[in-house]
Amino acid sequence: MDEQDFRPPAPRRDWALFLDFDGTLTELAPSPDAVSVDPALPHVLAQLERELGGALAVVSGRPLAEIDALMGVVLPGAGVHGLELREQRDCAPHPPPDNGAAAAVHRALKSMVADDPRLILEEKPGAVALHYRRAPERESECRAAMRTALAGVSGLHLIDGKMVLEAKPGHVNKGYAISRLMGVEPFAGRIPVFAGDDRTDEDGFEVVNALKGVTIKIGPGESRAKYRVASVEEFLVWLEDIASRLAVMK
Repeated sequence: MDEQDFRPPAPRRDWALFLDFDGTLTELAPSPDAVSVDPALPHVLAQLERELGGALAVVSGRPLAEIDALMGVVLPGAGVHGLELREQRDCAPHPPPDNGAAAAVHRALKSMVADDPRLILEEKPGAVALHYRRAPERESECRAAMRTALAGVSGLHLIDGKMVLEAKPGHVNKGYAISRLMGVEPFAGRIPVFAGDDRTDEDGFEVVNALKGVTIKIGPGESRAKYRVASVEEFLVWLEDIASRLAVMK
């Protein structure tokens, strides 16, 4: 897909809406804890969840507990690319199995990060991420260190995000998360809609395209997504608009 702006279609009440977090619902920040959530966003998402009969989920590389704290509202979701799943807002997340591999990678990278405070090492349930956004010139060193750390464990796979390298189980990605959620209520039988901005979202686009759903890329860059919105700001305006349109679409 080229970088032309293909506007998403009009909303439908039988949508199942899946939304990435960083770079989609919030602007990217120098560190994971520095993001700023639009004060109106939690209300808009809660309204959309009601209008869609609960079929809205945040699908993120972040742990669900972080998203809950940042948003100030608990929604259905998939955290750590699908290692955590919460099908309904009042359900406890299903935690990932822990074989100690992610902790071993974390230990192997600690000394590198300790020597450069610009690097951020983030331990997640079942995964670990190395952020180099504040030191982009160290990408090749970070990549080499991550590969060395992964050579000492089994069952983890390296993925690239926007200035972040993440080790997680190879079979788990955002496409996997969406497939799992689409198999249960309240998502089952609906038309999937997924919006994201990153290389880690492409697995989700692939699955949703195969299900003949709606895929939306936020920002520039090649993508499997069928539609595009130019920025986070424009996407938030679109979400507010479809929330209002769904409310009168009885």
